Amino acid sequence: MHNLLSNLRVDINSNLYLKDPESSSLGINIVRSSIDLIDLHGIEEFNFKKLAKKIGSTESSIYRYFENKHRLLLYISSLYWGIMEFQMVMQTNNMPEGLERLLKAVETLFSTPQTKCTSFEVEGQKLRHILNSEFVKAYHHKLVDEENEAGYFSIYKRLASRLSDMIVGVNSNYMYSNSLSSLIIEGSLNQYFLSEHFKNLTDCHSKDNLYIFYKDILTKILKS
Repeated sequence: MHNLLSNLRVDINSNLYLKDPESSSLGINIVRSSIDLIDLHGIEEFNFKKLAKKIGSTESSIYRYFENKHRLLLYISSLYWGIMEFQMVMQTNNMPEGLERLLKAVETLFSTPQTKCTSFEVEGQKLRHILNSEFVKAYHHKLVDEENEAGYFSIYKRLASRLSDMIVGVNSNYMYSNSLSSLIIEGSLNQYFLSEHFKNLTDCHSKDNLYIFYKDILTKILKS
């Protein structure tokens, strides 16, 4: 797995950036340092002025790569989902269709992304924390339909489709595979967020608890 991931390059929609960040050490540093700052301060307090200071460069150099911080957040989100998709495929590729394959995919979604094996070499836990807190802000806005049409969420949607297909592989008569897939993916973020900030609203306070919770749901729903 490590050797395969060491060569991983996530094919992120080129409309999200003006210049490919992976094409230069500055671009890689911009993404890496953005993850550090957003993880620490949140997207609202993050700006290119603070980022320029952290990387010892200028705001204009950052604007050569990203039009604004929203596009940068979408880029980071795509990076996360691309890594999770790859990990999920690698973990389930040789397994036959059925519940065990689906559960392995779900377990993988709840794990930490192996980002250190990519060009950016950031802490996977930081990237997960950003998605837990900030991903909903990436698409809950007025322009989401235009951005969806432009393919900004293609990796996220492809991952959901893969999971939906696995659900159908367990029970082809189940009518809500897409809804269940999105519920699992959103839960992979939201339950962690609740555990951090609204502890009395969830019983899942660890990856193991979360996996057991969804295993219980999927087993009862798809085997009924």
